[in-house]
Amino acid sequence: MDVNFLITAFFTLFVIIDPIGLTPLFVALTQGMSPQKRRAIGIRACFIAACILTAFSIFGEALLGFIGISMHAFRIAGGILLFLTALDMLFQRRTKRREDQAEEDEGHDPSVFPIAIPLIAGPGAIATMILLTGQTDGVLGYLSVLGVMLAVLAIMLALFFTGGVIEKALGRTGINVVSRLLGMLLAALSVQFVLDGLRGFGFAG
Repeated sequence: MDVNFLITAFFTLFVIIDPIGLTPLFVALTQGMSPQKRRAIGIRACFIAACILTAFSIFGEALLGFIGISMHAFRIAGGILLFLTALDMLFQRRTKRREDQAEEDEGHDPSVFPIAIPLIAGPGAIATMILLTGQTDGVLGYLSVLGVMLAVLAIMLALFFTGGVIEKALGRTGINVVSRLLGMLLAALSVQFVLDGLRGFGFAG
């Protein structure tokens, strides 16, 4: 397997998934949780994302085509779901829900949505996996790309494990401020997802 291709694949996936940029989001989404629960959510989110990216790398566009969904439509749907999460972050509705559920010992679990989908395994990451595996030949090439993806997710998980340190450094007020700022960024990102999907259908310039 070409080493240069693997290096390119690693940096491409690293930039698309953006572990460094997602760490503050992970902290905001798991605010107030115990270290054990935060680690469990991080592990579960990365595992689910790895399964999703692996599935799409195997079946690719054929899977979406089989159920009649284009990548552009998938991008629009992901953008809408992400926008709803952004609204929760901006208006702190998620914090209120968590406080209401505290007595039941059932905190909000963001591991599946929005951390695994669409923050980690979003349309960009899925499309990148389809593209990279399409450029390889044989089982060895496929496994090499899969290994690169797992390496990026391992870095992501390591950064997630530092979430408690980041939360202590910022404090409750700092986390609330960061959460709202990131909510604004998430809202903008979600709109960009929708615009990219519409552009794919020829509805946006």
